[in-house]
Amino acid sequence: MTSGQWPQSVALSTVGGWLACRSAGQYSTRYGKIEDIVTGLEVVLASGAVVRTGGAPRAAVGPDLNQVFVGSEGTLGVITEAVLRVHPVPSSEGRAAFGFTSFLEGLDVCRRIIRRGATPAVLRLYDEAEAARNFSVEGTCVLIVLDEGDPAVVEPTMAIVAGECGGAGRLDDMLVERWLSHRNDVSALEALIRREIVVDTIEIAASWSALGPIYTDVVAAVGAIEHTLVVSAHQSHAYSDGACLYFTFAGRPPADEREPFYVRVWDTATEAVLARGGALSHHHGVGLNRARFVRSALGPAFDVLVALKRALDPNGILNPGKLGLPDPFGEVAWP
Repeated sequence: MTSGQWPQSVALSTVGGWLACRSAGQYSTRYGKIEDIVTGLEVVLASGAVVRTGGAPRAAVGPDLNQVFVGSEGTLGVITEAVLRVHPVPSSEGRAAFGFTSFLEGLDVCRRIIRRGATPAVLRLYDEAEAARNFSVEGTCVLIVLDEGDPAVVEPTMAIVAGECGGAGRLDDMLVERWLSHRNDVSALEALIRREIVVDTIEIAASWSALGPIYTDVVAAVGAIEHTLVVSAHQSHAYSDGACLYFTFAGRPPADEREPFYVRVWDTATEAVLARGGALSHHHGVGLNRARFVRSALGPAFDVLVALKRALDPNGILNPGKLGLPDPFGEVAWP
């Protein structure tokens, strides 16, 4: 059996980490993100009380309390046990690769594939810069598709993909194997850091109608920042109503300007995303760097999160100061 949850960090992450940060596996278009896979939790609260949530396939007993703790990054309780949905190990597989003249054209094809009910495990679209970097393919945007499962499901899924990609150029299916063999290798980023290049990734989510404008805005705005060498993106996780865009940026500012450059890129990209109604994060969570954006990302709903924190952890002992929440032991008092 398999849960289908295969994040890039699978070799060094934990089930608890996936749950705390709302992780997505690389096959999430088929299996869902971790919040779709989990059915029940055991959680230790700040008081020491142990509670269990969920446990049934679906329920209508008030709000889904699983989702109170999934993504809470240790601020509302400590997850000590989880029940995950599993599936039979797939018995068949389909692979394909296509080339598009523009990233926006490829995004629309991905939208049409998903809207027709096909959910291939992997549906990843790379812009020209990332296609060249990852697949040595020049002058085209690359879409790689991989599905797995029962042949009676995989075959019609791949038929829908082929039908919607009819106007695109068919590329060598070995590009999928190339992705599989390198998907968890981050040595290229490490090499850039050793060369004193500032590099990071920014993953967000938005509706299909907003993805194109967000891509255009972020690439233009970050690209205009002094010392930026490259800003690129791929679409990595898709849904009926939208998808995840995964940006990568790199720059070479002077040594004393590295941190200001890094912060400026993040501020610029995030402002562009939020202005178009995008989500602050798709699957990396908030952590330290994104904490300063949470209040503006949630708007008035941020006060609901603060109220939950105060109710479940009145003394502020669980991961204080995270998720952008006020730290009762720091300079900011509870509102």
